[in-house]
Amino acid sequence: MSDSSHKLSQKPKVAAEPSGGDDHKGARRGAIFIGFVLILYIVYLVVTGQVAQFWEAMSTVQGGWLALACLSMLLYLIFGIAAYAIAVWLDPASPVGIRDLISVEASGIFFGNLTPMMMGSTPAQIYRLTKAGQNVGEAGAIQFTRFIVYQFGLVAWGAILLLARMPFFAAQYGDITLLCIFSFGGHVCILLGIFAVALMPRMVMRVAHWIIRTMERVGVARDKTASWHEFVDNEVMAFSEKFKLAAGHLSSMALTVVITMLQLAFFYLVPYFLMLSFGHHDVDFFSVMAASAFVQLLSSAVPLPGGTGGAEGGFALFLGHFYGSAATAGYLLWRLITFIAPTILAAPLLGLKSSHNASIHDRWDRAISKFGRGKKRSKRSAHAVAVTASSVDTAIVEQPKLDAATAQKKRSRPVRHRGTQVRRTADGISVSPSALAKKRPSRGVKN
Repeated sequence: MSDSSHKLSQKPKVAAEPSGGDDHKGARRGAIFIGFVLILYIVYLVVTGQVAQFWEAMSTVQGGWLALACLSMLLYLIFGIAAYAIAVWLDPASPVGIRDLISVEASGIFFGNLTPMMMGSTPAQIYRLTKAGQNVGEAGAIQFTRFIVYQFGLVAWGAILLLARMPFFAAQYGDITLLCIFSFGGHVCILLGIFAVALMPRMVMRVAHWIIRTMERVGVARDKTASWHEFVDNEVMAFSEKFKLAAGHLSSMALTVVITMLQLAFFYLVPYFLMLSFGHHDVDFFSVMAASAFVQLLSSAVPLPGGTGGAEGGFALFLGHFYGSAATAGYLLWRLITFIAPTILAAPLLGLKSSHNASIHDRWDRAISKFGRGKKRSKRSAHAVAVTASSVDTAIVEQPKLDAATAQKKRSRPVRHRGTQVRRTADGISVSPSALAKKRPSRGVKN
């Protein structure tokens, strides 16, 4: 603990510059774009005469199932924070606290939902980590490791649900199912590319430098390509080293994967609880989860803020028939719970900051000690010290007693003189005559 505290005291806080204006501008443009899309959707309902149908469906919503849908989305957000907390906990000297991590997750939600293909999520979260005091390189490693695990979760869930429900969707939708397969393949390629950078950095660097040199021959300016060469040399190897360091903690990495899988599962359960809220209790659990996963894969591949277009099309294709006449109301509630409300609620959390500098690792140790482990350990240590001290005291006290007893025993023994033979016989005790005849000089008298 002292070593960790020493490291913590010497770890410098990072004075991060304000995050790039491009992210904020992109978020504002995304918010305007999504608001415009919602207005168009309302106009579409009015023009097509579905407003009455919409309100009729909304009047039948069961509040309990709707609350479970909201709770599932809340758990999705909590598990996202927990995944970051594990990565930060591995560094005993990290100054990032729980409130900082809430801000990090909120930044990812806000800027990710309002930028095309969630491109604003990663830089915004790295910026928030640096504002919390994390080193820029370590913040990038934490964020990219989290991104890898999240992509792995998407691919793993996609593979599981495709294998479990592919015959059903192939029979239900026909060739449209190929869209999900292509989208799934795209995420697999992204994941393989990330793993290639992490595990084979030198090969990736050679390929990247070859591509940059090819672009130079085509006519790209040398000043641009020089910065690209420098970026490849610095970032690829640094990312690989930090990823291997994080992956070295196998138990923590496995726990992060499990938490991410649970996080995505709660997100996929939101449409299922919404169907139950509309009274559709005859739906198949895994089929709804598979359809929700397909919608997520499609919307994440659309280069528009919030996956606009992919979300609507995916919901209509894969989830609409489960809702029946309540499809319009179901879509609006699903979009409200999973997209609009989290984006709005994330805005006031962007500036949240922990009020202390203690690391999560140290706070965890203190929390564990409060539950008794530290006290038990202290009692055992105190008992051991007491026993040791008692043993020492007993040895010190009993040593004089032992010496006194030995002296008494020695005094009770008969004194033997050299040349004297004392024997016990049947007639009594006899002494050798030679010993009696020999006179010893008295003490203190010299011959």
